[in-house]
Amino acid sequence: MSVTITPLKPTRSELLRYVKFGIDLYKDNDCYVPPLVLDEIDTLSPKKNPAFDVCRAKSFMAYKDGRPAGRITAIINNVVNSRNKVKELRFGFVDFIDDDEVVDALFKTVEDWGRTQGMETIIGPLGFSDMDHEGMLIDGFDQIGTIATIYNYPYYVGHMERMGYTKDIDWVEYRIKIPESIPDKYARIAQIVKTKYNLRSVPLKSRKIVKERYGQALFKLINEAYSDLYGFSPLTDRQIDHYVDQYLGLIRLDCVSMIVDSNDDIVAVGISMPSLSKGLIKSRGKLFPTGWIHLLKSLKGKSEVVDLLLVAVKPEYQNKGVNALIFNDLIPAFNAAGYKEAESNPELEENENVQKQWEYFERRQHRKRRAWRKIL
Repeated sequence: MSVTITPLKPTRSELLRYVKFGIDLYKDNDCYVPPLVLDEIDTLSPKKNPAFDVCRAKSFMAYKDGRPAGRITAIINNVVNSRNKVKELRFGFVDFIDDDEVVDALFKTVEDWGRTQGMETIIGPLGFSDMDHEGMLIDGFDQIGTIATIYNYPYYVGHMERMGYTKDIDWVEYRIKIPESIPDKYARIAQIVKTKYNLRSVPLKSRKIVKERYGQALFKLINEAYSDLYGFSPLTDRQIDHYVDQYLGLIRLDCVSMIVDSNDDIVAVGISMPSLSKGLIKSRGKLFPTGWIHLLKSLKGKSEVVDLLLVAVKPEYQNKGVNALIFNDLIPAFNAAGYKEAESNPELEENENVQKQWEYFERRQHRKRRAWRKIL
């Protein structure tokens, strides 16, 4: 039996084969949530993804006896490497069958390519930016995933350890019970913070207005708020334009909290959406011919689970209780929509300030994921 590794040509047909392998590998797994195929293809396409302005990347597929057996993308983020004064290669979009020969050949190819590019270490799984999925699942394999996270089989962990990869950093995830009313502590803090800093919540009534008036500012806020987080890659103007067009037309306004100051400048935002997990599973990540129906039902219909996609607070307002204003908006909205539980999605294990925001909520940690590192 033989293993071959083939560089991927960035054509639509080859990218489709690459994306479909990652979906087909989990066809019998009830916890795997496939990505939207078209979005995944666009993310990996240099013609579609403006992240290629600041990144170099090369994707590979593994074949065993002529059949697809694995995939991986090597990424060099020039901006992050320059900011952090490192020579790091990222790997991402990785999936493989449980076979030592396949896994070794796949990672050796990426590691060798990284060395030819002058890289000294390899880390991952990470994407081009924080808008991509990151972190290999190491605990919680029996829990259904989310649109914002990676799912992988338990055997992935053993292969990483066998190849000499070690922990770089972990993320944790919580399933949070939505309270029937705003916790008293948060209600008091929200009122104090609102008065002290002259902040207010913006009534959101039109996606078009949100997109045109606040779209650019929202993603620039993310750049500021996340600047010091692990592996963060600041979004360029072209990336911001791309994400404004891609996402802001789809958001449910009742799932968004936007806090502004007296000048109407955004100081904090919380973005969530009803869980699309079941809809994506039914559609297998495809919009056509009928996949869009399942996704529309998830987005517009009744769901008991809401995904907390991001909370961003301007640096000068961090650790001052501004998060309480966001919860003040969202908890009543969640109850009105019938949501019973929320998915926190990945939070850095070492980020104590993020962990503290859940201390007044009933919750359980149900997943954990890891970024791995190896010297090249």
